[in-house]
Amino acid sequence: MTELFNEPTALVALSCLLGLFIGSFLNVVIHRLPMMMENEWAQQAAEMRGEEVSAPARFNLATPCSRCPHCGTPVTAIDNIPVLSYLVLRGRCRHCKAPISRRYPSIEIATAALSALVAWKFGNSVATIGALLFVWAMIALTFIDLDTQLLPDTITLPLIWIGLLFNLGGTYTSLHDAVVGAVAGYLSLWLVFHLFRLVTGKEGMGYGDFKLLSAVGAWLGWQMLPLTILMSSIVGATVGIALMLFARHGRDTPIPFGPYLAAAGLLALFFGESLNARYLQAF
Repeated sequence: MTELFNEPTALVALSCLLGLFIGSFLNVVIHRLPMMMENEWAQQAAEMRGEEVSAPARFNLATPCSRCPHCGTPVTAIDNIPVLSYLVLRGRCRHCKAPISRRYPSIEIATAALSALVAWKFGNSVATIGALLFVWAMIALTFIDLDTQLLPDTITLPLIWIGLLFNLGGTYTSLHDAVVGAVAGYLSLWLVFHLFRLVTGKEGMGYGDFKLLSAVGAWLGWQMLPLTILMSSIVGATVGIALMLFARHGRDTPIPFGPYLAAAGLLALFFGESLNARYLQAF
């Protein structure tokens, strides 16, 4: 088994296969975690109002089992094989024939591809384990933010601490640079947030964005923060302008910034050193 992991092609293939199943799990996280948060908030609000709160139905990442949103039929294990089941069922529920969103296999394929890229870049090392966790968290945060404009603390805060733990031994950067990166990542967007609110009287982003950039700094060091901010800002501004011009997106309609931070963080993970070198050469 050890020899198998030492073979680069086998490691990439195994990581790709693992990514398919993790992608299937991430679909559950993306769908259910915001609902779990809303249920918890509603229960806390009722308790603060002094209302009698009945025990809620059990609802978490494992219970109840997945069901078709149209007919309510439970999804069996044979119909829950990543990508393959979607292709066999031709993108429709086995029972009611309602269409299944293409996003489910898309997330599975994206997770598999990025997991394979991690294995290819970092090889048989501790860095691969950490990078896989980083990638999976970024995928989940991207789609949760797109759906709900939320970046859950249950993902962002552990991501900060896990990044610092991996860098105790300098896995991606020195511990000093990781701690400075975590602090600088949070404070940089925190300052932008308050300056924007001071000038305009509006809130330009959420606190989840601060924590997400802090996580990028904790994993990759403060040196990657300017590149991450630059790339996410350029892409975010481009998409925002395109939405206003072509989709008649109102200026006051909020656009989640987390997906652009996450995408920039992934680019920094895979290509940060070369991109930083080119950036410094250009300027």
